[in-house]
Amino acid sequence: MRFTKEIKIGFLAIIGIMMSVFSYNYLKGINLFDKSRKFTISYEKVDGLSISNPVTMNGFKIGKVKKINFNPDNTRELLVDILIDNDVVFPKTSVAELYETGLIGGKAIAIIPDYENDSTVAFDGDQLKGIIKPGLTELVNQILPQVQLQIEAVMKNAEIVFKNINTLFDEDTKQELRSSIEDFSNLTKSLSETSNEISSLITNNSDNISFAISDFKKASNNIKSISESISSKEVSEISSNLNTLVNNLNSISKSLKDSEGTVGQLINDKSIYNNLENATEKLNILIEDIRLNPDRYINFSVFGRKNNQ
Repeated sequence: MRFTKEIKIGFLAIIGIMMSVFSYNYLKGINLFDKSRKFTISYEKVDGLSISNPVTMNGFKIGKVKKINFNPDNTRELLVDILIDNDVVFPKTSVAELYETGLIGGKAIAIIPDYENDSTVAFDGDQLKGIIKPGLTELVNQILPQVQLQIEAVMKNAEIVFKNINTLFDEDTKQELRSSIEDFSNLTKSLSETSNEISSLITNNSDNISFAISDFKKASNNIKSISESISSKEVSEISSNLNTLVNNLNSISKSLKDSEGTVGQLINDKSIYNNLENATEKLNILIEDIRLNPDRYINFSVFGRKNNQ
């Protein structure tokens, strides 16, 4: 009877130990009753990766990370043990990619099957090739040095430009710029004053402008009424009279140009012009001689006798 109690106590102790082990592994995410395969992956670094992080294939979770430790043969790399469900099959040459799960951090492992060599199936205990996909932080860290170099180059060029500007704009140039700005300010002020004067002039003479516009409108209406009062027949008669007048003027001009007529001979005969010129010249000589020697032409005496000389 005493022996039976010891057996019961031992049996209960074994059961308690087994339950403790099961609970401990369950809390760690390991199910002792789940049949799964273990694979080992080597990485240079595993920033953000921790135990129980998911393992995915084509975006679907197929396992989790079991253990992370240094490689005893090469401390420069880390060995990551993962557990994969038994029903998932992929080639042995597949790649295990370590990637970021989001912007706020966290890592996971994605199995990328190598379908070109899918004849070799991965078995429990095989080692897979690991690669690291650059995350946002790594990309920023890669880009920042280049951006920094470009910014430094831009700053140097800007410094050179500012130095050249300071060299170009000496005191005389600065004074001329100030003078130009002041002149422009004065011009703007003058334009503003002129605009105000024009506005005041228009305001003060708005009535006269209105009257002028009204008078112009009346004159336009009068002209319109006059043009409308003239009939097409009257316009035709006026046009006919103008044509007759033009024809008469043409005939007169033609007769004047023709040398056979009297007026044409007077205009076109040069001998008549020459005779008139000679007569005018002789008349001028006669008048000049009368002015110089009046005694030759006019004789009179105080006593009424003619001078016989």
